Amino acid sequence: MPSFLLKRVMALVPVMLIVGLVVFVVMHVAPGDPAAAILGQEATQEAIDRLREEMGLNKPLAQQMVEWFARILRGDMGESIFLNRSVNRAIYEHLQATLLLTGLSLLLSVTIGIVAGVIAAVRHNKFLDQLVMFLTSLGVAVPNFWLGLMFILVFALTLGWLPVAGYAPLSKGVPLTLRYLALPALALALGQASVIARMTRANMLEVLQNDYIRTARAKGLVERIVIFKHALKNALIPTITVIGLTFANLMGGAVVTEQIFNIPGIGRLLITSVAGRDYPVIEGIVLYIAAAYVLINLIVDIVYMYVDPRIKI
Repeated sequence: MPSFLLKRVMALVPVMLIVGLVVFVVMHVAPGDPAAAILGQEATQEAIDRLREEMGLNKPLAQQMVEWFARILRGDMGESIFLNRSVNRAIYEHLQATLLLTGLSLLLSVTIGIVAGVIAAVRHNKFLDQLVMFLTSLGVAVPNFWLGLMFILVFALTLGWLPVAGYAPLSKGVPLTLRYLALPALALALGQASVIARMTRANMLEVLQNDYIRTARAKGLVERIVIFKHALKNALIPTITVIGLTFANLMGGAVVTEQIFNIPGIGRLLITSVAGRDYPVIEGIVLYIAAAYVLINLIVDIVYMYVDPRIKI
């Protein structure tokens, strides 16, 4: 186990280096000048050049890259151009909202997806199976931003059950936080729940055809024990990979969802930073997201080991 973790962690190092290299080069060769954005349209070229020198943007790109990687190795993401604070602090201030939104969405998508997939498999070719397949087809096809807008129209504006938009931190109470996150989390989760449901259904149908399931039924075991103890455990093994990818998709979808529901998370910070050409913040956010992706992949590999003893590490 320790050697496996060490190998996996060492394999993540080149991934993070490549991600950092790509995002740095793309941001610095893309059109736009942070110095000009800060000073405005009325600024003279002399003033822009002077600010570029103060910000170190006039240095060769290779030198800027080396200095940036040196700071990253020290845990220093640099200073935001527009926020007057460190990148680490800016990300930390927006991290809670994104983590809560993504975590709640993941919980909803996994719960809804697995339950719906099991029901569809058990009721194969019957009404419930057809209903689940129809709803999951809609869930895959309908974009989450449209769902979010419809949820606002129905549940917030028409029925008045939940807030239209905004965010309440945990310091104001968990119930209030959940009220604000309910609609965006559900809008974000339904698409991924549909994918998990279809995958779970397909795996369950395959497992239910195995000999050991027929043997368990022949022994007179209660059907729910056959389904949940014998079939579902094995059917979930391939689904674990989909759940890991679900987290990555939710992180990406949160960027748009946070804009729609006015949630002050990492997604809104990223969009604001892109609009203002805030290089350090953009680079820091991308690195944080990449680190989250590779960490989830590592966790998925570890879960595989405990769920399926046939897998050798």
